[in-house]
Amino acid sequence: MLLTLTTTHQPATDLGHLLVKHPDRAQSFDVPVGTAHVFYPEADEQRCTAALLLDVDPLRLAGARRRGRGGPAATPETFNLGQYVNDRPYAASSLLASAMAKVFRSALRGESRERAELAATPIPLELRVPVLRCRGGAEVAIRVFTPLGWTVEAAPIPLDEAYPEWGDSRYVDLRLTGVQRVADALNHLYVLLPVLDDAKHYWVAPDEVEKLLRAGAGWLAGHPERGLITRRYLAHQRALAGQALAQLAEERLTDEPTLADTVDDESDTAAQGRPSLAARRRAAVLAALADSGASRVLDLGCGSGALLTALAGDRRYTEIVGTDVSSHALTLAARRLRLDRLPERQRNRINLWQSALTYRDDRLRGYDAAVLMEVIEHLDPPRLPALEDVVFGHARPGTVVVTTPNAEYNVRYDGLPAGRFRHADHRFEWTRTEFTAWAERVAGTYGYRLRLAGVGDEDPEVGSPTQLAVLTIDVPDPDHRDPQLPPWKEERP
Repeated sequence: MLLTLTTTHQPATDLGHLLVKHPDRAQSFDVPVGTAHVFYPEADEQRCTAALLLDVDPLRLAGARRRGRGGPAATPETFNLGQYVNDRPYAASSLLASAMAKVFRSALRGESRERAELAATPIPLELRVPVLRCRGGAEVAIRVFTPLGWTVEAAPIPLDEAYPEWGDSRYVDLRLTGVQRVADALNHLYVLLPVLDDAKHYWVAPDEVEKLLRAGAGWLAGHPERGLITRRYLAHQRALAGQALAQLAEERLTDEPTLADTVDDESDTAAQGRPSLAARRRAAVLAALADSGASRVLDLGCGSGALLTALAGDRRYTEIVGTDVSSHALTLAARRLRLDRLPERQRNRINLWQSALTYRDDRLRGYDAAVLMEVIEHLDPPRLPALEDVVFGHARPGTVVVTTPNAEYNVRYDGLPAGRFRHADHRFEWTRTEFTAWAERVAGTYGYRLRLAGVGDEDPEVGSPTQLAVLTIDVPDPDHRDPQLPPWKEERP
């Protein structure tokens, strides 16, 4: 069975760094059911394709099945020809997903020592699985992959090309195109290959729930087909599926996307192969942090850890702290980061702290940069001065990156009634003038220089959907201000 992954990101050969497999070498890996081979059919700066070929040994597969279920070795009396003669060596299934987990372990976690920043960046990708058993046909493949931002081609494979009247087989030729992080793309396949096949080659134990939640972190909870995905992945074991769905329901409550992330001006990004507004917002924040030269970073109000995951994949950040007032959000962030599976050195870079942004916390002092990504609008306006004091006055990081919705852009959302906010928990949403006035006042009060920008496609009338401010410290300590200096607002360039 075969999987190919192609990119036109330039230089395209950086794909080798993301997969931790050199394009100039073919490599082979022993897996429980056979041998997995990784090679590159094409590799130049314009286009690069990596291939994973799984050569299944039917004898080893039959033995693995019996061992997984605690069964005895085959005897002439118990011999079943179907254990050895079947489609498993040829059609993609959970066998291929298991091989991916071993061969692309670092890539699945979003780790790349040489290209850490690229590992956190969506790039153009094309994935192809030429033969995939798909229960329910091509329509099911489209239902599960399209909400994840993929353009899906699932061409049914005829039973026999010489006899078209026989109809189609239960297999499809699957091709996915889109702009995704390599880690996200591989995790989508890891979960959804066995879902489409609707079978697993090994016994499904309770630890499969945790595997599903880890691989599905950040996308499964909000997926419209999460029920079907969960039941099939867990082999229709009702108790395990119920447990997983209950945890996914909790995650949805904690990490519910804003309306702007689902019906914004980029609601057709899946069809166009462009990243969502949420992905572009994270990319803008990461770019601002990179420009600041920060190595020790705070993600204030981190939620379930979407930004933390990107930060953890970039080795320039030697210390990463996520804070949130919700302990449950921090639990979800730990799961998304796979903290319990990280090597000790990697795990020691990351801290998750419960903390409220309206109360001073000495642990937050001394960091190079802090991020308030879609946070301030969740506070009642009278509480904003307390947040300003905590972040800009007490913690006082060298750089603070703030994003918040642009209220003027709301008129472009067809699904948003007039006068309503993008998220049920928003306490306010500012126009560009209001956000600029707030950012200038904070910069002037606490001694920061200010840069403003928009995130997302800019509308000539109402601007961009997201507003971004980068505040960089101008005077190290406002309590020791030189009396000869002019007022703060006049100091700022």
